[in-house]
Amino acid sequence: MSKVGIIMGSTSDLHVMQDAVDILKGFDIDVEVDIVSAHRTPDKLYDYGKNAHERGINVIIAGAGGAAHLPGMIAALSPLPVIGVPVKSSNSIDGWDSVLSILQMPGGVPVATVALNGAKNAGILAAQIIGTADKCVLDKILTYKDELKIKVEEGAKKVRGGK
Repeated sequence: MSKVGIIMGSTSDLHVMQDAVDILKGFDIDVEVDIVSAHRTPDKLYDYGKNAHERGINVIIAGAGGAAHLPGMIAALSPLPVIGVPVKSSNSIDGWDSVLSILQMPGGVPVATVALNGAKNAGILAAQIIGTADKCVLDKILTYKDELKIKVEEGAKKVRGGK
């Protein structure tokens, strides 16, 4: 069974990263959640990045605020796709420091990057990656997208006065 690793630099990021956990559980994808600080637990970061694939992880979502080195360092160590979630934290410069730290990776070390606090989209992207090889997950994504379309159509109908 496919599994997504969701890591973050501290517990203060959990309120954002929970959206990724929730969306993935909605797609019936196993999730492993942990705190891995690039700056305070570098040995744990190294171990996680080097060995996540051996534990059955297929995609890693890494959320970080401030200097936001976690996603890039994990991507440097892991053969797995990494999705970075910039987190607007209390020590952040309106979140731009996090966005740019994750987005501006050097060639050869890609990190897919979602919007500031965009953990829900990170979860959807992880599910889509898994869906390329897992038809059950792909079918759930197709259903999810149909549900999004229906919500928009219902909203449009209300705006038009029920027509």
